[in-house]
Amino acid sequence: MAKGKLRTKKEYLDALAKKRRNIYFDGNLIDRTDELQMTCINTMSIPYELAQDPQHSDLMLAKSHITGETINRFTHIHQNKEDLHKKQDMTRMTCQLAGGCIQRCMGIDGTNACNAISYEADKANNGSTEYHKNFLKWLERFQKEDLIGCCAQTDVKGDRMKRPSQQADPDLYLHVVERKSDGIVVRGCKVHNSEASIADEIIVVPTRALLPEEKDYAVAFAIPADWEGIKQVVTIHNLRERKHYKKGFMQGATDSYTIFDNVFIPWERVFICGETIHGAVGALLFALFHRHSYSGCKPAIGDMMLGTVALAAEYNGIAKASHVKDKLAEIIMTSELGYAAGYTASDLGKPEVYMPGFGFVPYGPGSYIPNSIYCNVGRCLTGEAVYREAEILCDISGGVTATFPHEGDFLNPETSELLKKYTMRNPNINIDDAIKLWMHAGDLLCSASGGIMLVGNYHGGGSPVMESIAITTQYDIEARKKMVKRIAGIKS
Repeated sequence: MAKGKLRTKKEYLDALAKKRRNIYFDGNLIDRTDELQMTCINTMSIPYELAQDPQHSDLMLAKSHITGETINRFTHIHQNKEDLHKKQDMTRMTCQLAGGCIQRCMGIDGTNACNAISYEADKANNGSTEYHKNFLKWLERFQKEDLIGCCAQTDVKGDRMKRPSQQADPDLYLHVVERKSDGIVVRGCKVHNSEASIADEIIVVPTRALLPEEKDYAVAFAIPADWEGIKQVVTIHNLRERKHYKKGFMQGATDSYTIFDNVFIPWERVFICGETIHGAVGALLFALFHRHSYSGCKPAIGDMMLGTVALAAEYNGIAKASHVKDKLAEIIMTSELGYAAGYTASDLGKPEVYMPGFGFVPYGPGSYIPNSIYCNVGRCLTGEAVYREAEILCDISGGVTATFPHEGDFLNPETSELLKKYTMRNPNINIDDAIKLWMHAGDLLCSASGGIMLVGNYHGGGSPVMESIAITTQYDIEARKKMVKRIAGIKS
């Protein structure tokens, strides 16, 4: 297997620094390498660093199906069940190292969705379009240069009770406003775009199922994040920097409102345009691949919460209490059931997609798609649990997370020793270690970033109600009713 050039963190930073400024934060136009974004950049760089380490090559590297070269797995198209398994395990491992979302899964999930829909759209058009050729040409560069992609799916939606074509303002869903011989022009706004402000490429897919008359909304493409006509209004989620009681790793994140203001997209970057059936499948597939990613990241976040709760119990001197063990078991069960559901989704993966009224049907050029039922089960189970797990940490920690003194008061000679005396709970624990833990627990429960992460962990990849809908509409409930009728002796 030929080895392509793997990108380094420095090369990634250099590329960000060269991009055109189109990132707005709190009223200011900022550079992508602004200090405010560095914690997010450091988080995103973890996969680059791991890919250089032979110890992690099995998970972090893959063989490109188009060039045969070794590439970063985050740019890979899943070719078999093993690829799905490794993607899940890679996500869990990298999220454990980051202490939260690793942020790079949007790119791999968006590319795998576009790979399938571009192929099927060409097939439906009997060769009159070259969407898949466009995609593969774009993907080859994406893989060779080891780029980071964000996936812009969610539209602002306006009136939630109305379809895209029924909105008073058509721009409330991104849509095509003009078709030209050399490309298309699009307008609209995609929101909640995680890490778009530090991505190389923005991958756009539809947000929902579409009617035949909604062709203008059935569009998928990829463009550089600094493309002409793109503005990003970014929120940056950073924890309070500490001077003395430093964290071992400072995780950061960003989210963008990505505004497309009459943006020209050349045809060679368009992956579908007007194919409503495949636009709807694209919306489904990105969500499905992303929910599969959550079966790696959510167990990792559960691992982090489990460790924090266990330390809080130990530092409070109550580790042997029965209620503590019950709560630890609850977190373990939720995390590992979520992982198991994702693992089963990988193992049952096929080049198939669920079509209402038809069941699972072959779809795409042979690349593997995780099983929809188990992806949704795992994501729903773990997503609904995040506030419960925060409640457990709150319960075991006590009020200390909300009222703990500021770092400076532990450094002030007038208050330092007194505070260390009165914040000590378990005499067997070094007080400086205890201070770091309670500050960390406060970061999770009481900081702005902690609150934002809870919302993201709950809604990311689709709100639990969407997973419940997918589960109940795709699961064969009628077959179970027939089973019961046979056992109960019901003939009708």
